[in-house]
Amino acid sequence: MAREVSESCMDSLLTEIVSSYCNVLYATKPELAARRIEAIGYQVGHQLSERYTMERPRFSDHLEAIKFICKDFWSELFKKQIDNLKTNHRGTFVLQDDKFAWLSRISGEPSTETRSSAPEAGNKAAETTGMHLYFPCGIIRGALSNLGIPCAVSADISNLPACSFVIRIKV
Repeated sequence: MAREVSESCMDSLLTEIVSSYCNVLYATKPELAARRIEAIGYQVGHQLSERYTMERPRFSDHLEAIKFICKDFWSELFKKQIDNLKTNHRGTFVLQDDKFAWLSRISGEPSTETRSSAPEAGNKAAETTGMHLYFPCGIIRGALSNLGIPCAVSADISNLPACSFVIRIKV
């Protein structure tokens, strides 16, 4: 029987990780906090990939491994597949999730507090939302690393809760 973790537990855990690293442990060093959050995600992705590919043959090429991430791996994590996959066939892949679960509870609308405050409050909210994306970027990078594909992963959130993950394969 598969073991699962409640969505609310994952939301709370991710929120606490981001809060602890950004506001307490590395309050004056956001780039270091981002690297640490991504490193935690990397370990999680590496271990999950190991578990989910245990009884599978190795992938023959990058595209096959990326398709595994989009279909099987994402389904295990979020109970849905990636909504769109694009590639330039030169080592860059864009994975689009139109309703990314870990961002679905983060509002794109500024609160009344934010609207009446200085513009820095909006920037702080965007920065915090961005910090939440280092963890899933780390998960993707860790999973692909375990599959023998060194890469860099970044995220783009132009329209919450949609999210695009850009994977650049290292040659």
